[in-house]
Amino acid sequence: MIYELRIYECVPGRLPALHQRFETVTLKMWAKHGIRQVGFWTTMIGETNQALTYLIEWKDLAEREARWGAFMRDPEWIAARAETEQDGPIVARITNSILEPTAYSRLR
Repeated sequence: MIYELRIYECVPGRLPALHQRFETVTLKMWAKHGIRQVGFWTTMIGETNQALTYLIEWKDLAEREARWGAFMRDPEWIAARAETEQDGPIVARITNSILEPTAYSRLR
């Protein structure tokens, strides 16, 4: 397995809208496309409390490319994302890393 670490830094005051979008739209779309989340976190102590951090697990980069690409091109997702941003953008910046577990990692 490999893991994708994604950090969404929200437009100030828009973190609740991001939570709502994940809870009511995004996770259903991920299930449709076979995207497996490991977990989601908010920051208690750190640079900002307006960020959502999450991990996705993939078998390999080919699976990531196929599933994530299909999700991002899905007309249902594109329409839902636009609808959730009627009051303006939610995410100001996305940081993305693909992580490979070490030999001594609990997650493999």
